[in-house]
Amino acid sequence: MTAVADPARVRPPGPSPWTAPVLLGRMARNRLDVMRAVAARHGDAVRLPLGPKTLWFFNHPDHAKHVLAENPGNYHKGIGLVHARRTLGDGLLTSEGELWTKQRKVIQPVFQARRIARQADAVAEESVRMAARLQRAVGAGPVDIRHEMTELTLGVLGRTLLDADLGEFGGIGAAFEAVQDQAIFEMMSLGAVPPWVPLPRQRRFRRARVELQEIVDRLVAHRRAQPGGIAGRDDVVSRLIESTSRETDPRVARQRMRDELVTLLLAGHETTASTLTWTFYLLDRHHEVWERMHAEAVEVLGDRNPTYEDLHRLRYTAMVVDEVMRLYPPVWLLPRIAQGDDVVGGWHVPAGADVVLCPYTLHRHPEFWPDPDRFDPDRFDPDRRADRPRYAYIPFGAGPRFCVGNNLGLMEAVFVLACVTRQLRLSLQPGYPVTPEPMLTLRVRGGLPMHVHEA
Repeated sequence: MTAVADPARVRPPGPSPWTAPVLLGRMARNRLDVMRAVAARHGDAVRLPLGPKTLWFFNHPDHAKHVLAENPGNYHKGIGLVHARRTLGDGLLTSEGELWTKQRKVIQPVFQARRIARQADAVAEESVRMAARLQRAVGAGPVDIRHEMTELTLGVLGRTLLDADLGEFGGIGAAFEAVQDQAIFEMMSLGAVPPWVPLPRQRRFRRARVELQEIVDRLVAHRRAQPGGIAGRDDVVSRLIESTSRETDPRVARQRMRDELVTLLLAGHETTASTLTWTFYLLDRHHEVWERMHAEAVEVLGDRNPTYEDLHRLRYTAMVVDEVMRLYPPVWLLPRIAQGDDVVGGWHVPAGADVVLCPYTLHRHPEFWPDPDRFDPDRFDPDRRADRPRYAYIPFGAGPRFCVGNNLGLMEAVFVLACVTRQLRLSLQPGYPVTPEPMLTLRVRGGLPMHVHEA
């Protein structure tokens, strides 16, 4: 039976449309503060006018559950991600309907728990190798920890999902940086600037697209040239070669390969690199948390590499990762477009409405998170989180579009943190300005310089 809105609750409260210019200006400076402010003032359902767009902003676990899990077919990807299609094409993050279902079916087996467990040794080796690189920086100048985490996560991605050494592609980091810049620009400008306008950013983006296409072509050619080709292989590149070979138009096949691999490369390394960077930043501010992680890593691992079985033993380290993703979720906004009329939390949502869920504000909702701005990994002690609503915490989304790589990302984060805190402590370079907004979009602008010390 179709839900019916309360006649008195047809239109959620929110700022006056006359405030749109002011809101847009504030959003350009710090969109996170704006989202928190309007939620604090107007409640869990807000009608937010932003110039040519009006957002239906929902900020309650029940709302997230309805939109993402109970009625996901009514909510396709929305503002920002629609424009990101110009950047990412029709990869798994941006596609819809039958194409998305087909893509998910191709990719899903690579992320099955048994396969991920078999990749634990590779993740551990990359983590130990990265810790050794940091060890060599003890007593030297600062290292860009964001760069180190990006190199690490690309290395893990190459070994675990692509069966390839991404270190061979020296320009991949810069290319993704240009792609990420464009994605942010597309979202903030709502696609108002045509792609042919010769802005420096757009020229860099076009060069990056060409370079990423070349990388994809090289990955595919290398896989085809190996003895036996793709026979018997279960990595992503082999699966995509097999899947796209069914396309009758070779240009469509090549475009699909590019879209899906570029999306995987970006999503597969960016979110974990961001989470790890934030973790090291927070550990510098909370030495007591580092002490507990250090003690746990020494007790559980000693001087050996972590194994898959250690994941449940590194309990406090996993709690730290959960708390970091609560404060600084890898994806801060989940935009959707309503395909038909609906009711969310008693409020009428018309067809075509731009609906947004904001993990950043939901994860700081004072009703579900006491003292929400405080960094407290013990929130995720199983005894303390039993009564918390399931959808109060959605760092990987929820429902059918729940992040397919969550288990690999969590294993990678836990292993890296255990390997580093076991022997090292990192401290932010004094005087370096850090603000959450740029780091929460897609990357840390200008890197994050940290000094490395012995534990």
